[in-house]
Amino acid sequence: MGEVQSGTAAESSHEGRVSAQFGPQAAAYVASAVHARGPDLDALATILQRERPHRLLDLGCGGGHVSFTAAPFVGEVVAYDLSEAMLEAVRVEAARRGVSNIATRQGVAEALPFPHAAFDAVASRYSAHHWRNLKVGLAEARRVLKAGGRAVFMDVVAPQWPVADTFLQAIELLRDPSHGRNFSRGEWDAHLAQAGFVVEAVTAHRLRLEFASWVARIRTPELHAAAIRSLQQGASAEVARHFEIEPDGTFTLDTLTLVARAV
Repeated sequence: MGEVQSGTAAESSHEGRVSAQFGPQAAAYVASAVHARGPDLDALATILQRERPHRLLDLGCGGGHVSFTAAPFVGEVVAYDLSEAMLEAVRVEAARRGVSNIATRQGVAEALPFPHAAFDAVASRYSAHHWRNLKVGLAEARRVLKAGGRAVFMDVVAPQWPVADTFLQAIELLRDPSHGRNFSRGEWDAHLAQAGFVVEAVTAHRLRLEFASWVARIRTPELHAAAIRSLQQGASAEVARHFEIEPDGTFTLDTLTLVARAV
């Protein structure tokens, strides 16, 4: 697919919508406390400190928090994203921090512009739910990863029961029209195996999202924010308990960190 073209036609594509949605908020994602820290980043740092890979691909880098976590332990980090505005924000932040081993590259997850086995490690955080095709994106991640190399995927995970799954996808789409899908643990396992990975470790976390900053970060229209609040207020007792919905709309969802080895 290559780089997303400019213009109305490009903006109407899925990739164009993702880029248009996140580009103007690039600085907000660099500064976001939700994205800048977490037990998943701590776990990633522990793995990289132990293994010291020479070259790591940050797949769907967003505000660059994986790249900045990895940089002290890796020879080179390639921060890869659909949005040029995000990449520019990463370059600016890297310069501000004095980090010199982060390179940037633009493109889509399903067509990585790198040769086979170009990386010793791959990491991807809060990106896969925006990809056009998870199966293809994971196959590409496996293609560019050396045999025996490790990949760490960190993302929101959908509940296994359909009612809660539908609720989560609905509020995500209302908040961000470029949202694709949050996948279940079972879907992740199946797609990783098909792509040529063996899952070595899985860690579940709960992530609390303060409602006002959650919608402000992506500039959700007021009408859509009101619709999310309406869905929350009309949710069943079981759904409300699962997501720990609070009076102001703040809620908690599930995330997974999957460590997989390329076979």
